This record gives sequence, structure tokens and C-alpha cells, in this order.
Amino acid sequence: MKQLFLLCSLLLFGSSGLAGQDLITRKTGEDIQAIVLEVGANEVKYRKFDNPEGPIYVLLKKEILMIRYKNGSKDVFIESSQAAPLVDPNEDSVIKTTPAKPEEDWENRGAQDARYNYTGARSGAGWVAATNIVLSPLFGLIPAAACSSSEPLPQNLNAPEPELMNKTKYRNAYTQEAHKIKRRAIWTSYGTSSVVWLLLVVIMY
Repeated sequence: MKQLFLLCSLLLFGSSGLAGQDLITRKTGEDIQAIVLEVGANEVKYRKFDNPEGPIYVLLKKEILMIRYKNGSKDVFIESSQAAPLVDPNEDSVIKTTPAKPEEDWENRGAQDARYNYTGARSGAGWVAATNIVLSPLFGLIPAAACSSSEPLPQNLNAPEPELMNKTKYRNAYTQEAHKIKRRAIWTSYGTSSVVWLLLVVIMY
């Protein structure tokens, strides 16, 4: 039993590594799960995460909004004509807010700020993974559905400028984009922990 408990613990804490892909977000809003190979002066080379031995793809940096790396760091790409970004000295290359414009598009700014700042903290993804591994994906489906259906709590949104949340369009766009990120984190956790549960069953039997 001690060996089984130790194995469960190792698999639980290691399950996040199975989802250790880089995430490339294009300016069109498309997300690409990738393994980033090289970030050059004008282009980014990567392989698709679900085909790590496959062909190398190339994207121009001007087509990319942001890259979230598996270690938690981010690179955000903006054109040089835009105003200088505000950078948190405690983080590497992380833009904390979108430069303001004379006629601000609050919906677009809210969605972009959410992509830059909301990390999915306290989303419930950890509980989903634990339930999946300890019980089964059938039981894990219940907290996964419940957590993914609810919007992030206001205190977990990590809005860069809280006063902007008083603007209805900005707040709605920020919250909706954060909800998308939360759902993606939960279902990724559900999928990877289901694989861990299956591996555990195979090892046991």
C-alpha cells in the first residue's frame, strides 16, 4: 500500500508535466499547442505538441501576439510603433497592460489584458486532477464540469488596472476571455490526469 500511495503521489504531482507544452497565441486569436524550437529576429520555429517528431513550422513574429512557455514565462510581441509597454521587473518580458489609444476599443483591450494577466490561478484544475487520479475519470468529470461552467472569481482575475473593471465592455470582455482560459486549463488537467489514471490501472493490473 505504501508503494501504491507513493506511486499515486508521484503521478499526481507529475501529471502537470504531461501538459508541458508551449502555447502560441496568434493575433487572430488562434491558440497553437507547440514545442517552440527557436525564437529568431523575425520568426518563430516550432513543432506541434501532438507530433513532436513531425515537421518544423515557421510563423512570422508579426503574426504572433504572445507565447506562453511551459515553465510559466511569457513573451509578448508588439509592433515598435506602439507605445512602450509597462513591464513588471519581477517577470521576464511580460506586458502588464495594453497601451492606451485615443479611441480605446475596450472590448479588445479587455480580452488582450486577460490573455496577458489571467493565469488560471485557483481554477480548480488541481482538484480535478486529484479526483481523476484517486477515484476515476468518471468521478473527475463532475468537478471538471462544475468548475469549467463557472466564471473566475473577481479576486482571481488579476486585472492590471482594477479601475477599468468599472467599464462594462472592458469587464465583460476580460471576464469572458479569463473564463475561456480557465476552461482550457481545467479540461487540459482532466485529459492529462485521465491518462495518468489509465497508466496507473495498467501498472496495477
